[in-house]
Amino acid sequence: MGKKGTKKLHNKRLGKRGEEAAARYLELQGYEILERNWSCPMGEADIIARDGCTVVFIEVKTRTSIDKGLPSEAVGPEKRARYEKIACWYLSDYEFVDVPVRFDVIGILVSAPDRALMRHYVNAFQVGW
Repeated sequence: MGKKGTKKLHNKRLGKRGEEAAARYLELQGYEILERNWSCPMGEADIIARDGCTVVFIEVKTRTSIDKGLPSEAVGPEKRARYEKIACWYLSDYEFVDVPVRFDVIGILVSAPDRALMRHYVNAFQVGW
């Protein structure tokens, strides 16, 4: 496997570990995990959960350094627009109607094999975020 393949595999494993940690955190906070890595023609949502009666679409970004910025900075306007389309697709088959929807981002910065800084941005797509 070449250098590119090794890096891609590393990033995939890192992302999986970040999503696992985020799901555990959300469950401890009382969220009900509905879906993990849910995909549709519009793309993939890392985690879809319920926070009370609110359906929450959660993007998880995990990094090992801040060389390219904080993990949450990777969620720009393009990613936000795609998540809104994913939400529309998901909710078109959702069993409830008129449910509140929210978009969160969880940024994880790994500092050591067993240490990380996690930041949960609730309602991350609101204006001014």
